[in-house]
Amino acid sequence: MLFKLLKYPSKLALVLFCRHISIQNKAILKHNGPLLIACNHPNSFLDAIILAALFKRPIYSLARGDVFKNKRIAKILIALNILPVFRITEGAENLNTNYDTFAKCREIFKKNGVVLIFSEGLCINEWKLRALKKGTARLAFSAWNEGINLTVIPAGINYQSFRSFGKNVQLNFGTPILKQHFNITETEGVNIKIFNEQLKTALKSLVVEIESHEKETIKSTFHIKQHRFKKSMLFIPAFIGKIVHAPLYIPVHKISWKHFEKMDHYDSVVVGLLFLLYPLYLLVISSILFALLGSWYWILVFIILPFLAWSFIQLKKQF
Repeated sequence: MLFKLLKYPSKLALVLFCRHISIQNKAILKHNGPLLIACNHPNSFLDAIILAALFKRPIYSLARGDVFKNKRIAKILIALNILPVFRITEGAENLNTNYDTFAKCREIFKKNGVVLIFSEGLCINEWKLRALKKGTARLAFSAWNEGINLTVIPAGINYQSFRSFGKNVQLNFGTPILKQHFNITETEGVNIKIFNEQLKTALKSLVVEIESHEKETIKSTFHIKQHRFKKSMLFIPAFIGKIVHAPLYIPVHKISWKHFEKMDHYDSVVVGLLFLLYPLYLLVISSILFALLGSWYWILVFIILPFLAWSFIQLKKQF
């Protein structure tokens, strides 16, 4: 229920959080399942938010198991369709939980559901494909061995920046990996190796690989050209939008920077805080407007302010 309640607000929020999202092989977003999305993991939980908001069907995401240790947080995560996966570094005693998670995933697949797994197993803010873990292959073969007609879709998600708000995003879906590509009678070790080689080859063509110091390459890869007419039409709304939203954005940015500057979660924390606080910010401004004018004009706050924010995001400096 919580996932359904937040899905559409998240979809609308992406219009404000991202300047532009380009999608390669967009038809995948309407895939009827069963589907396993095997994705890289450059930007913490923002990766999952973007994919969950864009896909037509509900997405179940696999996340690092240690965040489920707090029972209250675990209940919220499960309500958001997030399931735990433990690594050996998080305690060998927790590895049995992975069997339960994989069993739940197979039940989701049997209902033509969609599961998202981050095949690198670790989030790092960089333009690079890292070594793949074995979890994606094991989950796929466990489904195929039960006769589930699972499709594995390689996905590469790429960001213009991991520190700037209102960014350009590239989401690329690759060629499906299917059961018939493998000899199921082979040993598990051999099939996992072959699977990861196929997945790595697919992701290499979907994930942008650039060194962080190659500023011009980053710019040429992600820059979105703005038409003069659009710039002229949005200049005043963008200027007003910057001023009106500064009392919200500046404190969120400073708090997030103070606590997460050196971590790979900064970007996601900013987006998460703004997602939670922006409706409250609109309520405060609309209440002030109602107190001053005492008329229905307060309703326009919920239309005009998001438009002003969108205008600023569209025109703000990209690099």
